[in-house]
Amino acid sequence: MVQPLPAGRPGAGRRRVVARATVRATTATPILNGAFVQPHRYTNLRRNRYANLRRIRTLDPQLDYLEIYQTMVRYEFPWDSKLGLNLAFNRSFSLPRVAALHVRTGELLHHTRKRIDDTGLLMYEMILHGLDAPRGRDAIRRTNQIHRHYDIADDDYRYVLGCLVVVPIRWLERYGWRRPCCHERNATYHYYRELGRRMGIRDIPGSFREFDTWFDDHDRTHLRYNDDAASIERATRALLRGKIPRSLAPFGDALVAAIYDDRLRAATGVATPNPAVRAGLHAGLLLRAALLRWAGRPRRTPLFADGIRTPTYPDGYDITRLGPVTTQPGHHTQESS
Repeated sequence: MVQPLPAGRPGAGRRRVVARATVRATTATPILNGAFVQPHRYTNLRRNRYANLRRIRTLDPQLDYLEIYQTMVRYEFPWDSKLGLNLAFNRSFSLPRVAALHVRTGELLHHTRKRIDDTGLLMYEMILHGLDAPRGRDAIRRTNQIHRHYDIADDDYRYVLGCLVVVPIRWLERYGWRRPCCHERNATYHYYRELGRRMGIRDIPGSFREFDTWFDDHDRTHLRYNDDAASIERATRALLRGKIPRSLAPFGDALVAAIYDDRLRAATGVATPNPAVRAGLHAGLLLRAALLRWAGRPRRTPLFADGIRTPTYPDGYDITRLGPVTTQPGHHTQESS
């Protein structure tokens, strides 16, 4: 440490300021000459909390989109990412033509748990292993096999893809322990653009910002109340209620309704919840984010480190057998699991 000059000598006051600044800088530095000093625990915690973000910012979201997206889903925002993807699928199920198709097949209404588990497993197989890995390619192939039996409009495909890009990011921007950075937004876009390309989806918007704008325009124009969407929402609501703590179970339906935005509630016929419930949910999620931001520790074990387990497949599953068995367009038989 720099020793201050005796009081009264010229420059003594300035020298003391320099000395104090030097002490603070040294104390806040975790490594000095190859050995650990004793930093304040809080400072060290804060450095570690943002280690993944610092690494993400060194990557290229156009080339390293898989690594960035995996880090988001498996390390940085595991709970929020799972909920965000759930909300994305809920919204895509509510688009009138998509909802009508799901009601026609009956899978979401009569085999709700299996249908949701199958969709989640296919998505997470792609995320965990990558689109080029054998299991990722198997999941894409199976997804294409399921969809090729139906005449699905390009706009509907784009909308479902847009839900996966936009909805989880918006949730993180509002309730994540930190806001996603531009690299994370762009990596999410590039990951799903590549998935869309492999599914044969055409005319995908050219950037995250363009997709965000396209999604809002399409949502505003086409997401309208329809009986099919209302039926699907009632069938799938129990799965979202299951994510609510038991102590809040009596408020389950109101809390699920509060998670939806106005347009989704209108499309599915869900009543606007009491303002107190909405305010309480908002405050609780913001408090959770603050606690994770200031006192949370970086996750060391990634999401699904021991594999993916679901109620439908407690003993494992075969990717090639996920989803319904198609007999003819619009008709399915229940597959044994």
